Amino acid sequence: MAEQRGYDLVLFGATGFTGGLTAEYLARNAPESCRWALAGRDPAKLEALREKLAAIEPRCAELDLLQADITKPDSLRDVARAARVVITTVGPYVEYGEPLVAACADAGTDYLDLCGEPEFFDKMYVRYHAKAQQTGARIIHAAGFDSIPYDLGVFYTLKHLPKDTPIRISGHVRVGGTFSGGTYNSALTAAARLLPMARAARERAKAEPKPAGRRVRAIIGKPHRDAKDGRWQVPLTTIDPQIVARSAALLDAYGPDFSYRHFASVKRLPTVIGAAAGLAAIVVLAQVPPARRALANIRKPGEGPTEEERERAWFKVRFLGEGGGKRVVTEVAGGDPGYGETAKMLGESGLCLAFDDLKPIAGQVTTAAAMGDALLARLVDAGMMFRVAP
Repeated sequence: MAEQRGYDLVLFGATGFTGGLTAEYLARNAPESCRWALAGRDPAKLEALREKLAAIEPRCAELDLLQADITKPDSLRDVARAARVVITTVGPYVEYGEPLVAACADAGTDYLDLCGEPEFFDKMYVRYHAKAQQTGARIIHAAGFDSIPYDLGVFYTLKHLPKDTPIRISGHVRVGGTFSGGTYNSALTAAARLLPMARAARERAKAEPKPAGRRVRAIIGKPHRDAKDGRWQVPLTTIDPQIVARSAALLDAYGPDFSYRHFASVKRLPTVIGAAAGLAAIVVLAQVPPARRALANIRKPGEGPTEEERERAWFKVRFLGEGGGKRVVTEVAGGDPGYGETAKMLGESGLCLAFDDLKPIAGQVTTAAAMGDALLARLVDAGMMFRVAP
């Protein structure tokens, strides 16, 4: 049925900051045969974006524009039924994301987002995983800087370790860059919803079966100073370890006993202390509605770093893997993590689902489990670095 649909790919939320960058990436990199369209609630903004894309690639002047609104479920169902793959950049996802997940799960349409919100990830599993398995839909969250560098970085590291043995991997993240209003507001929303987040995690734990005969763990590591380079390694409690653990549960290649630890790598201790204090303050203030509204005004959705700021941004993740008596160090690196590289990762994920020969899998899955080697090859071809460290 999917092969007979009108579009290979639809980008929903295309007129937002990250959505616009993703649209530009697709304009430059989608194959000529790709049938894709832009979707959003404002026809005038969609038309303006199409004109901008046509200046990049003249064929984009013929792109279809689909009016769709998260408050109008019928419009989302129409989009899902018309597409083989739907990409959405509309967040915070816990507030705006569910209707589109529901529509894609029901229609058997592959779904991709940039969600870094554990509550949404867990709720969507409980509510739509089984339905997506029935219809053949692949529901994939965190297909940007959250969490592809870590998910595929671990997947890549495993290729250089013995099979069928206990595996221990840790990821160490270094980033230079800034963030958009959409990312900031998603993080603020998550900080304000700690109790709902905990409830969603418990509900998922009850519903999700454990891998048979295997053990998979995402472990919160301890802060420490690396003896070799003197940098501080600080545990990161983001969605990324959860995504890595989900891939490990889905893929037997992660071995009989797999664990992952996730750290930020910081040069100076005062930076660690200042960041921890700032994060704690935001979490506390986010519980108070007037304070939360004031914080939200610091950077609003639709705002983002300038092109010059994005050109200076970068990221590098170093993975330390051990298993079967062997130790390996790998690296994943790229440019502007939150926007330029995120648009690349999201765009290539959509093209991978639409055009590559992938193994059959359905339900709420991960980039590694659904696309694995095919997406890894695409990202390397697109300029991201995956390598064994010298």
